[in-house]
Amino acid sequence: MPAKRKTTTRTKTQAKTRTGLKTLAIDIGGTGLKALVVDDAGKALTDRARIETPHPATPKAVLAALMKIIAPLGVFDRISCGFPGVVIDGVVNTAPNLGDAWRGFQLQATLQKSFGKPCMVLNDAGVQGHGVVEGKGVEMVLTLGTGMGCALFLDGKYVPNLELAHHPFKGKKTYEDYVGNAEREKVGNKKWNKHVKKVLEQIQPIFNPRHIYLGGGNAKHLKIDLPKNVTVTENIQGLLGGVRLWS
Repeated sequence: MPAKRKTTTRTKTQAKTRTGLKTLAIDIGGTGLKALVVDDAGKALTDRARIETPHPATPKAVLAALMKIIAPLGVFDRISCGFPGVVIDGVVNTAPNLGDAWRGFQLQATLQKSFGKPCMVLNDAGVQGHGVVEGKGVEMVLTLGTGMGCALFLDGKYVPNLELAHHPFKGKKTYEDYVGNAEREKVGNKKWNKHVKKVLEQIQPIFNPRHIYLGGGNAKHLKIDLPKNVTVTENIQGLLGGVRLWS
């Protein structure tokens, strides 16, 4: 049975106050860089722009690539950016799928200076979560892409710096080793789906979430019958959730 898929682009807890401000939403990933402009209700005002993540993915190379795809998007008033690693006060602490050159990089300040607009940077799973959580009890977001992202929310409040992906799982492997894209390409989609199922079975009795949202580029490969409290979200929520960082 195909995985259940959540298709809504707005949630009950999205900001009700209209400001008229346009937000440039950026998603930095290990495979692709994406951007679009949204209004204060989270509605896309432009098409999503995408480019492959340069390799090596140094800060200089990534920022140069972002400039190329952002330039045609037009005017905006502020910036929200999702990043695949731990970000503390706008400074990158870890970037396992991009390289050590990011450690200590002041991404928020750099984007703010480059565009002359206020900026907020958060872990990418956290940004996606802001776009989908309902704000009730414990909710989790797992993103399946180059690696595995994870975000935890309590009554709609984001709990920062949770990197479940690098916790040991299955002997010497980590969660990311088990369900990351390298493993999917190695074992095939059928077996990878079984891996995702085992991860969900492991997480449920530990965190006891009211709901788990699965996102990321590889969520489209899910074919398993998901538990009732697990849904697949549209990948674009990783961008649309950016406006919620300001509410």
